[in-house]
Amino acid sequence: MKVDHILKKHSGKGVKKFRIELHMPVDPCYLNSWLQIAAELRVEELAVVLPSTCNANDYDFPCALFVDDGCRNAIEHLCLGGCAFHPTAGFGYLRKLRLFWVHITVDELECLISKSPALEHLALKYCYTITYLKIPSLLQHLSYLMVAACANLQTIECKAPNLSTFYFSGRQVELLFGCSVQVKTMEMRCSTQCNTIYNACANLPSIVPNIETLSISSVSEVVNIPIVPVKFLHLKYLSISLEGNGAFSPDYDYFSLVSLLDACPVLETFNLFVSQDRMKHDSVLGDPSSRLRQMPEYRHDNIKNVRIIGFCSAKSMVELACHILENATSLECLTLDTIRAFSIDRHIHKTGECGHIGRHMIREARKALLAVKRYIVGIVPSTVKLNVLQPCKLCHALAA
Repeated sequence: MKVDHILKKHSGKGVKKFRIELHMPVDPCYLNSWLQIAAELRVEELAVVLPSTCNANDYDFPCALFVDDGCRNAIEHLCLGGCAFHPTAGFGYLRKLRLFWVHITVDELECLISKSPALEHLALKYCYTITYLKIPSLLQHLSYLMVAACANLQTIECKAPNLSTFYFSGRQVELLFGCSVQVKTMEMRCSTQCNTIYNACANLPSIVPNIETLSISSVSEVVNIPIVPVKFLHLKYLSISLEGNGAFSPDYDYFSLVSLLDACPVLETFNLFVSQDRMKHDSVLGDPSSRLRQMPEYRHDNIKNVRIIGFCSAKSMVELACHILENATSLECLTLDTIRAFSIDRHIHKTGECGHIGRHMIREARKALLAVKRYIVGIVPSTVKLNVLQPCKLCHALAA
């Protein structure tokens, strides 16, 4: 009632942004009244965020309030969360659309998108009713697309010619990108299915041939990277995240990533992040007489910076680091992080703030440091800076 009183007394002069964010259910009559005010003010940015714990069908966003002459309104940015949304027309000035926990049908979403020609930014999250996302070529201004945790989505078809950034998170879907799509930056995070990296290597070069920045996260890889048949001809930044539940699969060969690096002829930055609570790979320290594998036929002439976060004593990981040192002719810096610190600038290992590291991985970090001394330090070229991050004194005390 206080909010209602304030809004009805407000002159509305100069108001361009209108945001309703609720953390408890509110009578829809109040919401409709407040949105009527927003419509009369012809605001440019509108956000209605309702509790995600509520049923999205509990409140139906009143689209009719924001339609002028059947097709136009003043809204440029629209953010809806925790409600039902059933548009029958587009938003002529809409440049940014964010929907999360929103109930909207495939046909309604397609109608909205196809009739919002000014759209530049589209983000969909937790929209479980969407099974097919179709973005037509008439969206000439669309440059950013984010789709996350839309559990029932099966296919994304995009023909927007100027799409440059694509972020995807959730179950693996079919990607149908038109030949004119110019995606330069892409991030993929498939949290429930395995072999995300393997499939990306096999399919992405033909889907997004102009990709320059690529980040891929995987929870399980049971197939090693093959020789990649088609190269990422423009890829300059590559980040691979392997996030195991407990220990990452001991059958996975980190050294197989060499073939992926070979498929990126202009690559300059490579980051490998391995998150695990235990290390079950064969340690390079287990058999001192065994030789490390080498692939001298693979040269990487443009790689300048490499970071391996979660570096351990796994033989295949040590082989990967050695290969990079010996075959990346332009390498300037190699960082081996045994404590999974996200910023070497903070010098976390010196301040006693190594974060949540279990005893097993602290002990493994000690083995990793021994592997660095035994196999890596001696082959570092004079032109390369080697950074090794190790547990702090508090971590050593914890693992004692």
